[in-house]
Amino acid sequence: MASTIVEIPREVLETFSNSDHYHNSFLLRPDEGLEHALEHSAEYRLPDISVAASQGKFLKLMALAIGAKRVLEVGTLGGYSTIWIGQGLPEDGELITLEISEVNAKIARDNLARAGIRNARVLVGDANETLASLPTEEPFDLVFIDADKEGYPNYFLEAKRLVRRHGVIIVDNVVRSGRVADENFARGCRKCGAVRTLLKMLKEDKEVEATTIATTNTKGYDGFLYAIKL
Repeated sequence: MASTIVEIPREVLETFSNSDHYHNSFLLRPDEGLEHALEHSAEYRLPDISVAASQGKFLKLMALAIGAKRVLEVGTLGGYSTIWIGQGLPEDGELITLEISEVNAKIARDNLARAGIRNARVLVGDANETLASLPTEEPFDLVFIDADKEGYPNYFLEAKRLVRRHGVIIVDNVVRSGRVADENFARGCRKCGAVRTLLKMLKEDKEVEATTIATTNTKGYDGFLYAIKL
């Protein structure tokens, strides 16, 4: 059977983006630290794959809503999402973010400092190794996973080990313009295949409850997985 995936027309993508901008014009306040993080990251030619501003605000609101004090992020890049999450933490909160690239980590540290986020630590190294080294004695309240998609299944297992009971795990980019749901397309897409493996794991996992939230915004059509550890 041939793939059912079709390219989303440019006009539809523009509608997604225009709608996102419209809502953001009411709900997001200007923020020099966040704007600088995007500009600074672009200057150093980091890929434009940070979360949309509206999703960053969602992460901040989530941290506030659950009263998070300890947050783990897998995938720092330039620290844009890290800043959003950090804004949702109290002064005595702690945010640990994992990044494989020392170059990216330096840019992120600069961006975090410029944004006034002082409770974040960027740990450099292979995420699988770093996650395995983290103890469970002080569990995290929230884990945000937005790194290499092939690592998602193991990242989720480690996140589940490290998060507290009723803690939240959010996994980004799990819809991918509908491509994950297309079995034929996914056969040739390692990123999609990894997300499908994660979904199959969750189907049998009695220790979490999860759902997928599809999103349309300035980044196009995608979505994130929202899970709670029981």
